[in-house]
Amino acid sequence: MNKEIVYEKINEPKLFNNVPPVTLTDKTLKDRKEKLLTIMAKEQYDALIIYADKEHGSNFEYFTGFIPRFEEGLLIIDKNDKATLVLGNENLKMSKHSRIEANLIHYPQFSLPNQPMDNEKSLTQILKELELYKNKKIGLIGWKMFTTQNEEPSELFDLPYFIVDAVKNSLSTDTILTNAAQLLIGPKGIRTINNANELAHYEYGANLASRCILNAMNQLKIGMKESEIGAILSDEGQAHSVITIAASGERFKKANFYPTYKKINFGEPISMTTGFKGGLSSRTGFLINEEKELPDNQKHYLTDLVIPYYKGVVSWLENISIGMLGNDFYKMIDENLPKAKYNWHLNPGHYVADEEWMASPFYKNSKVKIASGMIFQIDIIPSVEGLSGVSAEECVAIADQSLKNELKNEYPELWQRIITRRNYLINELNINLSPDVLPLSNTVGYLRPFLLEKSKALKVK
Repeated sequence: MNKEIVYEKINEPKLFNNVPPVTLTDKTLKDRKEKLLTIMAKEQYDALIIYADKEHGSNFEYFTGFIPRFEEGLLIIDKNDKATLVLGNENLKMSKHSRIEANLIHYPQFSLPNQPMDNEKSLTQILKELELYKNKKIGLIGWKMFTTQNEEPSELFDLPYFIVDAVKNSLSTDTILTNAAQLLIGPKGIRTINNANELAHYEYGANLASRCILNAMNQLKIGMKESEIGAILSDEGQAHSVITIAASGERFKKANFYPTYKKINFGEPISMTTGFKGGLSSRTGFLINEEKELPDNQKHYLTDLVIPYYKGVVSWLENISIGMLGNDFYKMIDENLPKAKYNWHLNPGHYVADEEWMASPFYKNSKVKIASGMIFQIDIIPSVEGLSGVSAEECVAIADQSLKNELKNEYPELWQRIITRRNYLINELNINLSPDVLPLSNTVGYLRPFLLEKSKALKVK
């Protein structure tokens, strides 16, 4: 990309307060289950067993509307549209709130240690009573889709051993058992495409995260505690999709991930990240006012890392389009921010949903086509030896005209927020934004590398 990037005074993006969350409709939940039954039939699965715990509940929640929090749970769906919930003591009450109709089986072993074991049966016995052994092909879904080269991905299971063992012991020797996470999050996974209602649902978290990150940037001052910054990065009582980061100076001291009472100091690097369902916002820069205040070993930080990185972000926003292959997008980013020089190791973006990282279509030789309804986090992590990091991670959706019309008609206030964000990127930052990009975050493309200077940011000249 030959565009010149400048660092100068600029208006900051508009923030939106008092944006209420959007509930998923009954129709959306019905459509989700119908999509699952369709792909099950296509891939010849007779039944799926979907696992959940607090950290790995998104595939389960996609259908039920809840996670089992501090317990574990199973959702079993067969090809005839029968659903069964297997739940521990403290989630039995949730079965009546499930967004899909499901039979309930109490399995107290999913409960916390030393809780009552009333109605105890072995999981093998429960699964045998459900007659899973009569099926020819069953899929286990935890949260991870393996993409291994030297092992067979379908034979790797990320569920707890006692569950996998019980499943295997309940089946006949002729039953095929595979990891079926790809049905949900793989190249043709049903969770990778969102309707208008789902986009509106997830925009709430993206808006919230970006509001928090800009508020934190604006309130930074020398002497603040990391924990005070961390408090700004939380809002409206919402659960975070990632560990909140508010870290200045040396990271991971004594293996710590969390904000502490350490006070931030002039001249230090600082990292801030917050995420909720639907979006994450992250910034990394220096606690200084201007380039000349950079530490002696960081004098080339702006020219050798920040500006090239920003060119990569601009190329991301300008070039992504519906129908583009994931491999072609990956190559385009590599051309504009060469991996060999800037050492980004992970994918240059990934799907976002209830979880912060669901999967990604952006990898070498990817044949996944970018499609309307996908939600992405712009997530390129460069690493140049000797220089501190830089980050401007944000969340966008991809939409064709039909989906745009639905959003405009069904969620006019959301649509106006999207138009405001697009106008900012085009008119203030001079980014030739792809017509297929709908910014769900307020701070897409907004990067202030020197965080004590609050009136300047990067833009395309």
